Amino acid sequence: MKKGHQVTMKEIAKKLGVSVSTVSRALKDSPELHPETKKRIVEMAKSMNYQYNLLAQSLRISKSKVLGVIVPELTSHFFSSNISGIQDTAYKRGYNIMICQSNESFEQEKANVRTLVSSQVDGLLISLSRETKNYEHLMELYNREIPFIMFDRVTEDIPVSKVTVDDAHGAYLAVKHLLEQGCKKVAYFSGPEDLYISKKRKEGYLKALSEFGIPASESKVYMTDLTSEKNREVTLAMLASEDRPDGIFAMIDPLAIDIMMVLKEQGLKIPEEIALAGFTNNPTSAVIEPSLTTVSQPGYEMGQIAANHLLDQLDDLVPDEPQSFVLLTTLVPRNSSKKKPNA
Repeated sequence: MKKGHQVTMKEIAKKLGVSVSTVSRALKDSPELHPETKKRIVEMAKSMNYQYNLLAQSLRISKSKVLGVIVPELTSHFFSSNISGIQDTAYKRGYNIMICQSNESFEQEKANVRTLVSSQVDGLLISLSRETKNYEHLMELYNREIPFIMFDRVTEDIPVSKVTVDDAHGAYLAVKHLLEQGCKKVAYFSGPEDLYISKKRKEGYLKALSEFGIPASESKVYMTDLTSEKNREVTLAMLASEDRPDGIFAMIDPLAIDIMMVLKEQGLKIPEEIALAGFTNNPTSAVIEPSLTTVSQPGYEMGQIAANHLLDQLDDLVPDEPQSFVLLTTLVPRNSSKKKPNA
């Protein structure tokens, strides 16, 4: 074991093949446990030089009845839907929420975590910023046994429960739809490649191409940092390419809308010359012209499930092992991909 490493209840539980909640009850001298079980756990804790985490204990016993929530942006319809689901669920179970916005900044996300932990929230619900590639701040939460759950934008590197949508299948539905409308050369506009949703939606894009016998080409994958300026720059570069796509699947609706604005500015007809589909079902996508084909994801339900599961963890109502909740998506066809006459 590394010098300076602080042993956790999770490590003790793993050694003994028991649950973390059993270890916790033993170290609290709970009368519910068999004396032999309690003795075995206490002896193992001593042999591993376990030091009781006072902060984690204060979070679990002196409950603030507040959950911390970190989202990339508050103005996003999707994240505001998440927050509504979290807030409604928390309120019904006697909790309030404290909301922080990372503003898509890794440094701000770390500061948000510090602020919420200092405020002694009972647990956290976190959706990662697009800049987040280092997860040490989350591993620190995990090692300090501070309960948290990740939702929508997650990483597979941290062994905590996660709530996501079926990103790969949703992307597959959108690209399959474009191909069924007669598109032969569909491009994928992606956010930063380290983002979980960028990877999963690319999987769906590639699956649809494969099913239609269309060879995948990295030249048809366009990366952007999701800012309007970069979205415009990448779209213009695509239009200047020799092998211009006749269909585009954009990772999120705001990106698709930025692309649409450039296409219209350049005099291209949508969907006759280039068909377009997004992902999110942002309210704006239904009212722009042409209306945007997209994939609907249940943001409110995602917030409900994430909050309920975190609260169940705090009340020891669910197993300690991380769980994965994957919600279904639905294709919403609109005018931006209307079937072509020659399809």
